[in-house]
Order: sequence, then C-alpha cells, then structure tokens
Amino acid sequence: DGSETWVPLKDLKESHPVEVAEYARARGIDDEPAFAWWVPYTLRKKEIILSAIKNRIRKTTHKYGIEVPRSTAHAEEIDAKNGNTFWRDAINKEMTNVGVAFEVLEDGRHPPPGWALVTGHLVFDVKMDFTRKARWVLDGHKTDDVSYSTYAGVVSRESVRIMFTYAALNGLDVCAADIRNAYLQAPSSQKHYVICGAEFGLENVGKPALIHRALYGGKTAGRDFRNHLRACMRHLGFESCPADPDVWMRPAKKDDGSECYEYVLLYTDDALAIGSRPEKILRDEIGRFFELKQESIGPPEIYLGGRLREVILDNGARAWAYSSSQYVQAAVKNVESYLTTKGIKLAARAETPIRTTYRPEIDVSEELNAAEASYYQSLIGILRWMVELGRIDICLEVSMMSSHLALPRRGHLDQLFHMFAYLKKHHNSEIVFDPSEPVLDESQFEAKDWTTSEFGHVQGKEELPPNAPPPRGFGFTITAKVDADHAADTVTRRSRTGFLVFLNSAPVHWMSKKQTSVESSSFGSEFIAMKQCCEYLRGLRYKLRMLGIPVEGPAYIHGDNQSVLANTTVPESTLKKKSQSIAYHFVREGVARDEWRTAYINTHLNEADLLTKVLPNGEKRRAFVRNLLHHLF
Repeated sequence: DGSETWVPLKDLKESHPVEVAEYARARGIDDEPAFAWWVPYTLRKKEIILSAIKNRIRKTTHKYGIEVPRSTAHAEEIDAKNGNTFWRDAINKEMTNVGVAFEVLEDGRHPPPGWALVTGHLVFDVKMDFTRKARWVLDGHKTDDVSYSTYAGVVSRESVRIMFTYAALNGLDVCAADIRNAYLQAPSSQKHYVICGAEFGLENVGKPALIHRALYGGKTAGRDFRNHLRACMRHLGFESCPADPDVWMRPAKKDDGSECYEYVLLYTDDALAIGSRPEKILRDEIGRFFELKQESIGPPEIYLGGRLREVILDNGARAWAYSSSQYVQAAVKNVESYLTTKGIKLAARAETPIRTTYRPEIDVSEELNAAEASYYQSLIGILRWMVELGRIDICLEVSMMSSHLALPRRGHLDQLFHMFAYLKKHHNSEIVFDPSEPVLDESQFEAKDWTTSEFGHVQGKEELPPNAPPPRGFGFTITAKVDADHAADTVTRRSRTGFLVFLNSAPVHWMSKKQTSVESSSFGSEFIAMKQCCEYLRGLRYKLRMLGIPVEGPAYIHGDNQSVLANTTVPESTLKKKSQSIAYHFVREGVARDEWRTAYINTHLNEADLLTKVLPNGEKRRAFVRNLLHHLF
C-alpha cells in the first residue's frame, strides 16, 4: 500500500547479516561508522562458513580405479595419457543424444525476448561395467526459482514389493523397460538458452542455442518429464492410484477370462508392467510415444540396484526373489579401496553388523574432520539403500548410526567399517516375495464382543474409502510382528520401535526407529510401538484397496508384551496409565472395527526383536535372519 516502516539497524544486522553487509558494500557506505568494522567481519565469516560446507562435499577423483575427468579438457588429457578415446567417445555419444534439445542459432540471430541465459556443463561417471559415461547437465542451481512446485515423485519401494507378491499370487507376468534419454523426450516448460562451448563442436562455439527439451539439472526437468509421461498414461487408459500416484492401473482380463488389473510402475525412466501381457503394454503402447531401450525390454533382471529372478519354492509356488548382493559387493569394494589409501583393512572376523557392546550415543572419541564427516555421511546413504533393497538384518544398526550424521566421531566411522566387514562376509542375501499362505493359528485371534465397551457403536465397521476401485484377483493375509526396546538410548532414554509387516509370507515393510517421547515403563514403550505399527497397517489396508486388491479379514499382529495385549483385546479392560490414552484408544478402536487383532508371541520367536536390540551372534539371531532372508547363514 506504499507505506514505509523504520526498522532499527541492529535488528536488521541480527536477522539478515549477509544481505545488509552486501547492500552496504554495493551502495558504497561500508566505510561509515556503523559498518566500518562490521561489514568486513560479516563477509569474512560468510566465506569461512561456505568454505567449511564445500570441504564437507566429498570430491571423487577415481571410480573403480579409473580416473574421472572434471572437464572436457581434462577428459582429453586423460585419453591422451591412456592412449585411447574412451572419454571422447562418451562425450560424442552424449552430445549426439542431447542435440535434439537445442536449436543452435546461426550467426546474427539473437534469442527471442523473454528467454534467459543459463549455463551448463558435462559431468562424468564410470558404470559398473567400466563403461565411460558423460552427461550434459544444466546449472539449475544458478537459475531463478519458479513460483510453482517442481516435485517429481517415483513409485515407492513398498508398492514394488506389494506388486511383485501380487503378481506371483495371481499368476501375472512382469516385464521391465528403460526409457532412452528420458528427460529429452519431454518439452521444457522454461525459456532458456546457452552459449555453446567446445563440446558442441568447433563450428558452434560462441553461438546461442535455445533449449526446447527438459535437461538433467534443470529445476523443472523432473516435473516436466513426469507430467509428460503421466499425460501419455492417461491417453492409454490408465488411471493413477490415489495411494501411490506413480502406480498406474486399468481393468483387464486374463487369458482364462477372469478379471484383473494391469499395472505400470514408474520410477523416473524405469517402467515395470504387470499383467497378462505386460510386454505388449511396453512395446506397443508406451513404446509408441517414448523410445525404449530395446535390450532392456523383458522380465526384470536388475531393478533399482538389486538383482531379480523368478524362483520355484519347495511348495511348488512361483515367487520373485530380490538380491542386493551385487550392490553390496560393489560398495564393499569401494570401501576397501578407500581404506587401502589409509593403510587399513576391513576386519577379518565380523559376525554381527556392529559390536554387541557398542553404544554410539556414549562414544567420546575424537570428532571427524570435514572430509571424513562427508565420507561418513555417504556411507550412511549407501547403507540406507541396502536396507531398502532388503537387508533387514542391518536395519537396526544403520538406524542407530544414522542418528550421528551431524557430529560423527572416530568410533562411529570404525563401526561403519565393521559393518562393511560383516557385509563382505555375508553379502549373498536374497529376499523372497513368497505368496504362500502363512501358517497362522486363528484361534489365538479370537474376535471379542465390543458392544458394551466405549467402541460398541463401531464394532465391525471399518471405514472404507468411497472411491476405491472394485477388487479383482486374490487378496492377502496381512500379518505383523512388533517389538520395543525400553529406554534403549542411554543418553536420552528414548525407546526404540521395530516392526515387520508381511503379505502372506512376503515381508513388504520393516522399520526400526527411535520413539519421539520418553516412556517411564516398558508398557508405555510397547504400547507406542503397537500404535505405530497399527498406524502403518491402516495405511497399508487403504493402499491395497486403492490398488484394487481385495482386503478381507483383519490384520494379525503378534506382540510379546502381555499387558499391552490384555489392554487391546479385552473390551472391559481399563487403562491405569493415562499418559498412554491416545495409543490405548487408537489401537482398541481398530480392534473393535476388526481392522486388526492382536495375540501373544514368545520373544524368542519374534523376528521384530532383530529391529530393536543389537543381538549377539548366536542361534537366535541367525534363526531370525534365516526366517527373513535366504542364503545368508
């Protein structure tokens, strides 16, 4: 409205120090008494902070023992030194592919009004088969922010596990394909141009080039490609699942005439089709609008870093098995290369992920320097992805060590090296999405009469999504195992929750996480763990229904705390500790609605124990791991 307000300078200095200092210098008033000493001090402090951050960024010079160039000129030097043209060939291949994104303006032509000048550069990498890879990327971090969301999602790993299990249960085929030069097939929503460098060819150096396609590195590139692909899926008659927008489905029929759904799971440029004729969906439908890598079309062999194969179980059932062994071995090899430069080797004997007596929260060893802290963070990222790929046996330990990303110490890094020594010895694991019905004693999960309780008015009335598609095919029996470790953190005394969820006999979700509150008793921590498990199960039941998968009957939850089970299964039970009232009423309401039922399991048979306590090497731990993963012990 044109009004002005005077703000004390000291307040501006405190709230926006860098902006005020840069403004004073730009206006030439930095020699005034109010700024004379403060401006140089503030700007110097800014440079110190930026320098410290840059030191935390891990700089890679070699990968798999091969030197990685930093620029086009450096790539030429490496080729000349090695007497080959590997990097030059990679650059030529990339510039040929990316050329469709640019319109080079001939001499004398200028970009149209409204087009902004941007910059870009080549990045280099080495693939696992030692192929050299070059990628021209836009310097998106230097471009102005857009006023709209640039979010571009991918299918969740949980949905992938569900669909592999569902495919095996219902006799559906699975086919995978990669979209070639994915982003380049989508139009760009922004108006940018670049000045051509040497990588564009000597004849184009210095010329402006308009960018018409989405490019890697652009702030809106992921969104542009995703929206372009989504429009194609709608055109083909698929609908996005509300529970996971990157799962697309449409009604279909199998060869025997029975009704089913066809699914397409999208993870950026990786497409996974599930149905009676999934290859036809990829080749003849999606392949009409997007160029697919022909060699990638077929039953999936490698997906999201893990190796897939179809297996026949002892009971004759077909199932999909997923192995992270190749990814784990490559990660171990990289760690060993790093340690070689330090004159260190991985431990020869490592039977557990970390030492059973180790507590990271009370480690007082020296703090890591900036470079080592960055390396620690990168290792945690690698280990977290291993957990996503199915390494349930290290889920707890990775969660514990992830709590110290902000201030890692020497002892923390040593334990990560111990974990990689364990992985080196036990890399050959495989998780099987077994569609077989679980062995379940339903007499333990007796349905009670809740009509006289506070939840009598909702007995047996589970709230169903009104927009769920009609269910087709066979559904699952949902089971879960839950546990808690009271006051596990010896400093904050926060407890830890751990639970496993199965569809039939296939593990589809696992979690180990510190609770957000401190509980005064094991009863409290176990009840919080039960509540967190039930919250997840409610979301899972919703997702299954929105995927068109039948959900009949409750989920069956096993716990090992008798007091919690009594409070959740006995309608007449009364809560003595009011601090647990929210968890108490949430779980009981779900039992009354018959969303889930709870029953006791001996702690020595509860695999969730693996997610809450650092178990020593022995038959108990090995039995738990064998029940979840194949080939490990």
